[in-house]
Amino acid sequence: MMWPSIALLAFVTAQRLSELVIARRNTMALFARGAREIAPEHYPYMVALHTVWLVGLWMLATGQPVQLFWFGLFMLLQVLRLWVLTTLGERWTTRIIILPGAPLVEGGPYRFFKHPNYMIVTGEIAALPLAFGMPLYALVFSLLNAAILTIRIRAENAALKSAMILK
Repeated sequence: MMWPSIALLAFVTAQRLSELVIARRNTMALFARGAREIAPEHYPYMVALHTVWLVGLWMLATGQPVQLFWFGLFMLLQVLRLWVLTTLGERWTTRIIILPGAPLVEGGPYRFFKHPNYMIVTGEIAALPLAFGMPLYALVFSLLNAAILTIRIRAENAALKSAMILK
């Protein structure tokens, strides 16, 4: 049966595309309010990684059986992703955007973790391939994601620190 894998991949694809629309809208609105982007150099690599990850899943996982444990974990991560998006609201973007004078978001999952979205994405990058029985794929993309997140989190922490100093 191919439909479970196709339905899951279609869901993830639609989700990611809709998030890009939301992120672009939020980014433009933040720029209109005086925000600025920090460390954009790594962003194309991050987009490429996520694109190759998803396209590769379409190529390799279509028609694979969906393993329920990993599917369940992936869906739990989607609930947590929604929590992050609703907590950040208009400040959620896919880029590092600093709005001078705006307080840090400290509610929702940010009460417990400094970068909950990155934790969720890390889980997703591993769990979705594992749901299709692809452990090597999960490992390779998890390592690539870790490399990009190392750069991104350093840049974001520096940006947040400088924004706090500039207040």
